[in-house]
Amino acid sequence: MARLAVRSLTVTCFRSLQRVSVDARCESVILIGENGVGKTNVLEAVSLLTPGRGLRRSVSSEMIRVPGCSGWKIAADVDCPDHPCEIETSFGGSGSRVVRLDGKPVPQTALGRVMPVMWLVPVMDRLWLEGSDGRRRFLDRLALNFRPEHAGVSLAYDKALRQRNRMLKEGVRDSGWFDVVERQMAESGAAVEANRRVAVLRLDDAQAGNRSGFPVARLSLRGPEKPVSDVTADDLIDEFRTARPGDMRAGRTRNGPHRTDLLAVHEGKGIPARQCSTGEQKALLMSLVLSGARAIIAETGVPPVLLLDEVAAHLDEVRRSQLYGELAEIPVQTWMTGTDPRVFEPVERKVRRLVVTAAGGETSITECDRSGRAVN
Repeated sequence: MARLAVRSLTVTCFRSLQRVSVDARCESVILIGENGVGKTNVLEAVSLLTPGRGLRRSVSSEMIRVPGCSGWKIAADVDCPDHPCEIETSFGGSGSRVVRLDGKPVPQTALGRVMPVMWLVPVMDRLWLEGSDGRRRFLDRLALNFRPEHAGVSLAYDKALRQRNRMLKEGVRDSGWFDVVERQMAESGAAVEANRRVAVLRLDDAQAGNRSGFPVARLSLRGPEKPVSDVTADDLIDEFRTARPGDMRAGRTRNGPHRTDLLAVHEGKGIPARQCSTGEQKALLMSLVLSGARAIIAETGVPPVLLLDEVAAHLDEVRRSQLYGELAEIPVQTWMTGTDPRVFEPVERKVRRLVVTAAGGETSITECDRSGRAVN
């Protein structure tokens, strides 16, 4: 199997981090420290080695360390599937984020073919309770790992959608202009929905072999008015054209891939995820992340990097044992954070334990033992 792992990470002028380096040549990297010292900032830096806005979805200008910095840079040496590679992404304070792969400028979308990454962060604990935007983002991140071109078609759809919405708000009546924009939306939108369906099918297949104690989540896709099934560009063109008068009155596009929702049902209980207890919702989400990792390996032969922020603190002892057991069987590099080193004591796989501290505005990362004490 091809190997994928971050070997070293250097972060400069990024959020609270002036300059930190992490030696990550291990199956697991565990960052221990008090709240607010910068542990999640390190995970966010890793998440930016892929397309998109990272695990916090912030704009690049919000990530600059202040005061005193005009931009930020993240550099990593990565064991890529075919050969070691260098990934660098930076923002200079204006313009767009810059990405370099082995020293050469590349578009962000190129990273989708290099480094599959999945993450689970505390804000996602309410994924099943809040609006559909978060569930779409979760699904699209999975779809990107199965179909790297998903980033490009998603951007194309969003661009055409913004143009159509602008025309609707401005009361444009030129049907020929609408036809052109709607065809662009339809062609990219059909590809978006096809990639999402692949992700759902692969997750269902991976969960069929689920032998852990985490529950199985049966998934489906639904639009505002009906379930989402196989859809062609011609289907979407007809849908957009038919909806045009109503959309004109509403001043927005009311239906399409941007309104698709990801629904989940707890298979063992037969109830929607949103009706499950808080612990069950967390377990269902954890199950999907672990199943997603297995599915990506089965589909591509490349294990993703997993970023699990404060995950152990929100699981009871039984669930933590199940999580560590699953991670021991899945050949992925995992980055985890926590405030209590004791919850990670059972982790037996090859692990680099690091303590993160902050003093005088400077963050330091030092190797530590199982108790969280720094070691020389």
